[in-house]
Amino acid sequence: MLALRLTRAAHPAVHLRRLLVATAAAGTGFLLLSALGYAMVHPTHSTAALLRLSWCAIPLAATVYLAIAVARTDPGTKPRPGLSALGLGPARLMAIAALNTALACTLGSLLALLVFLHLRGDLTGMPFDGAAKDFLAANRSLPVPAALTLLAVLPVLASTAVAVTLRPRDLPGPAGRARVYGRFGAYDTKAGRETFGAYGRFGARLFTSPSRPTTPSRPTSPPTAGHAAETAQAAAAHTPSGEGTPQAPASETPLPAPADVPELIAVTKSPTGLPWGIAVLAAGLAVESYAGATEATPETTLPGGLAVGPVGVLAGWALTALGLILAAPGLTHLCGRLLQTARPGALRLLAGRVLMAEATRIGRPLGVVCAVASAAFAALTLYDDGGALAFGPLTTLGGAVVAGCTLATLLTAAVEARQSRAGTTQALLRLGAPATVLRSAAALRSGALLALFVPLTLLVAGLAALPLAR
Repeated sequence: MLALRLTRAAHPAVHLRRLLVATAAAGTGFLLLSALGYAMVHPTHSTAALLRLSWCAIPLAATVYLAIAVARTDPGTKPRPGLSALGLGPARLMAIAALNTALACTLGSLLALLVFLHLRGDLTGMPFDGAAKDFLAANRSLPVPAALTLLAVLPVLASTAVAVTLRPRDLPGPAGRARVYGRFGAYDTKAGRETFGAYGRFGARLFTSPSRPTTPSRPTSPPTAGHAAETAQAAAAHTPSGEGTPQAPASETPLPAPADVPELIAVTKSPTGLPWGIAVLAAGLAVESYAGATEATPETTLPGGLAVGPVGVLAGWALTALGLILAAPGLTHLCGRLLQTARPGALRLLAGRVLMAEATRIGRPLGVVCAVASAAFAALTLYDDGGALAFGPLTTLGGAVVAGCTLATLLTAAVEARQSRAGTTQALLRLGAPATVLRSAAALRSGALLALFVPLTLLVAGLAALPLAR
């Protein structure tokens, strides 16, 4: 009931993102039911039916990835002060997010079932003059348990993935100090072990806090009037802050220069997946070339007539896509670093620092989009070259689900990045930064990413299409 109330009271943008998840779930559920219908129509072609069902894993993974991104940006599941006192701790909020995801996916699956039954003619008669009866098994009774089992796969996977992603994590301990357990299960962060009886020894726990070093006293002369005046003037000019650090009064505190504004953004270290991504990408291209040159390699046909080629080429495509996904965060970090080279101004510094800080959050969905775009471009290149390709309705639906989910995930990740740096944006506005500078920095980041990833996607797509274009 609480999850339903939070869902109803959410922002319209949150409802729109959940509606996108439900739409993607409807498309994926219809593909699963279509694979079931094909297996019913062709009971002797078990290999082809299993192949069709296995290719549904791609839109299934894309939908789950979109559901995770939407759950991460849901403001109703963010920990806020006072919620723990009401019983809404991190674990309860994680459960609410998983329940919201399950509701959206279940709604999409039910919609897919209604459309499937309508096209079969079980509700109002068969539409389109029975053109879709080949993969809907219109002349056979639908096994309800099998259909419900297939439709339950997506809600279970999506809610489980959201729960694992948003699970509460313990706060990390002090850096460089390992937690050790003492007597009777008590734990401490001390590096050394205590000897027997050390705890009860007199005075053992009285002086555990580190003492500050003391300077030797020296004889001083009695303070004079001039010395007292200088001391009073120094105390009025400087106010102690923290551990004795002098701080100027508020009226004399200088505002940060434009070049110091990007220091407000916490820049993490460079992602470590760039070398691995390049290696996997090169391995995928090598596998594609070898499989395309070998005539004895067995061939396979994707459902819907999307492509015909050796199995090794498809494996090479998978490795190429994985390489792009692994290398994208590192390339995004590198793009932000290149923006700050050659005497940058405040605009380029701000854009570059944001790219470096958001490299992992933005780079991974961007790599998925590049992988999907390279595969689509390679397929279209083969189709324009006169290959025997016939894009059927199921292939079009599957491509639309995968492309739509990847684009929606990228936009949702951008929204999440904007929410994470909302405090930095407000600080820049309070310091006097005009709004046009922030918009120009966002446009500069987008242009830099497009300038780097569009040629890379076209190059990878062209190399991936070469083995099948022979």
